[in-house]
Amino acid sequence: MPTHEGLILRIYVGETDKHDGVPLSEWILKKAKEHGLAGGTAFRGIAGFGAHNQIHSSKILDISSNLPIIVEIVDSKDKIDNFLPVVEIAIKEGLATVQPAQISVLRTKKT
Repeated sequence: MPTHEGLILRIYVGETDKHDGVPLSEWILKKAKEHGLAGGTAFRGIAGFGAHNQIHSSKILDISSNLPIIVEIVDSKDKIDNFLPVVEIAIKEGLATVQPAQISVLRTKKT
């Protein structure tokens, strides 16, 4: 099976983070689609902490929870590199990482 070199862009934000009045994770996915990236997924964490060292969790007693959201996008190096500046402008607090990926299957739905 042939493989292609790619990158995984992983963006860590809080679920209450917004950009242009929209949840940041949704905004990132919308922008990724507009920029023609292959696809993306947002995951909600059950607990986490960040730069402020405050733990956020999904426990019922934690009324002010701001659960962590991870947005993950996989595509070619060129597309990820071109998309990073868009993400960097929108993130006020958060983290973005990039890791190499071997893409072995990419199938699109044929219409």
